[in-house]
Amino acid sequence: MKNRRMFIRMITASLMRRKSRMIIALLAIAIGAAILSGLVTIYYDVPRQMGAEFRNYGANMILTPTGNRFTYNELKETTDIIKSNELVGATPFRYETVRMHEQPILAAGTDMESVKKTSPYWLVDGEWPKNENEIILGKKISDSLELKEGDTVTVSFTPENAAKDQEDNVLDCKVTGILNTGGSEEDYIYMSMSDLEKLAGAEGNIDLAEVSISTSGEKLNKYVSDINDKVAEVSAGLVKRVTASETTVLSKLQALVFLVTVIVLALTMICVATTMTAVVTERRKEIGLRKAIGASDSSIIKEFMGEGILLGGLGGIVGSLIGFAFAQTVSINVFGSSISFRPLLVPITIIVSIVVTGIACLIPIRTTTKIDPALVLKGE
Repeated sequence: MKNRRMFIRMITASLMRRKSRMIIALLAIAIGAAILSGLVTIYYDVPRQMGAEFRNYGANMILTPTGNRFTYNELKETTDIIKSNELVGATPFRYETVRMHEQPILAAGTDMESVKKTSPYWLVDGEWPKNENEIILGKKISDSLELKEGDTVTVSFTPENAAKDQEDNVLDCKVTGILNTGGSEEDYIYMSMSDLEKLAGAEGNIDLAEVSISTSGEKLNKYVSDINDKVAEVSAGLVKRVTASETTVLSKLQALVFLVTVIVLALTMICVATTMTAVVTERRKEIGLRKAIGASDSSIIKEFMGEGILLGGLGGIVGSLIGFAFAQTVSINVFGSSISFRPLLVPITIIVSIVVTGIACLIPIRTTTKIDPALVLKGE
């Protein structure tokens, strides 16, 4: 115990005598550790953050019936397979041809609140339907029928196999908003599922469901496989344009983060190696004198390695704290949300910092074993 205390006191005193050089080395290690900690935190948090961003572009899974239609119970059976913390939303759709101003129009019955989760890119000029007999019109329908927000329109539906003298089912609906997406959604009118069921009957039927899941590409594929295996009435498929883009962007971003981390660690190693080499050169006479009075190479190596490990440990601790602050700042400024602290990263960062510092000290330490005390004492 006394020898250990003496050793720690000795290397601490050695570091304190060369404050300027050791501060430079400590800063290099701390910066390297901070970037390591920050980038690793970002590396593991990027899939969640990017997944949340990509969910703004719409659902990444489509459910279609294996037969004509499927039901709400089958939709629930499907979504139960997906982990609740990964399921953003599941929106059912039912399509029927109705008439407005004597023109055939394709109407979609859906859950308006769920649409907001799975299709956040929808831009509604006006308000979303909140009450019965309220609808939103696609922009193209609005333009062709010259309807605007606040208008009341009659929506009629002719049941299949209806008798010639049978009247159509009719609803007088208020237009609460106009839908702008720049896509095919502008060719439809949207109403609540209950309103469409009033017109068309056959309650509980679904033609299609859009599902938004925040998870990795591998898990998405597994969910598709599990759903197709376990729910016979439903066929699941991925929206390739969304999932492929997400996978590509994530893989490239994570590769970039990994590359930057490796480069930073290499630069840290070079900086520490340069500083320790300068220290060895500065202490050349001291090392030669110690060798002359009987100090072994192993004791000198142990001392220099102890200094390096101490610097690595201190730099790792400081860098871990700075790294989390760095990652938090990047996450808030880039993604607009905070990240959670990962306690496991602190010991990992400290260990990596010690290992990097230890490797950086190998070349300078090797130089100490080649110092000839006779030549040093002669002043050569």
